[in-house]
Amino acid sequence: MSWSKLKQQLESFLCPALQGRVEYRATGYRYLPDKAGLCYIAVDKMNIFNMSDTTTLIRWYQTELEIKNDSALQIPINNEEIEVVREASKGIIPEDRLKVIARSRKISEYAKELMSAQSSLSKSNFNDAAVKFLSLSIEVSLESNDILLNILALVDRRVGKKRILYMREKMKLKHPIVQYFYELRLNTL
Repeated sequence: MSWSKLKQQLESFLCPALQGRVEYRATGYRYLPDKAGLCYIAVDKMNIFNMSDTTTLIRWYQTELEIKNDSALQIPINNEEIEVVREASKGIIPEDRLKVIARSRKISEYAKELMSAQSSLSKSNFNDAAVKFLSLSIEVSLESNDILLNILALVDRRVGKKRILYMREKMKLKHPIVQYFYELRLNTL
C-alpha cells in the first residue's frame, strides 16, 4: 500500500478532537539508497515520536538500570508472583525480601520487553504496524505489546470515553510514549 493511501486511512480513523492535531509523516530518499527514510508522528506540528531506519544498539541492561532507578515508575506485584519466588527459594527468604526479588524480576522482564519494542521501530515497521492495525480489531490493538499499535488505537475514534477512563491502571505499565498519547487523548474528553 502506498504511503499516501495508508496515511489517509489512518487519519480517517482519528478521533474528532485530534483531527488536524495528530499527523503521520514520512520522508524517503528515492535517489539515495543508502540514506534511510524517516517516519514520525507529529502532535500540534511538533515531532513527538520519531522512527528511523537506522537502529542504535542499546543493551537492555542499561534500560533495566534506568527503570530500577526511576522512582516515579510503579510496577504492581501480585501475590502469585511472590509465591513463585517463595517456592523457588523453598521458604528460606524473609517475607520483605520476597517482594523486592519479585519486583526486581518483573522490572527485568519489563525492561527486556521495552527494549525489544524500541529496537523494532523503523519506517518499514511503521508501515507494517499500520497495515496490521487497519486489519485488526481495536481491542487487539489496545491489548498488544506493540507500541505503534497502542498509539494508533489510543487516538482512534472507535475508543470511547469509558474505555479510555477504564485503561488508566494499564497505562502505568506501558512505554512512556504510549502514556503520552493516552494523556493526550484523556485531555480531549
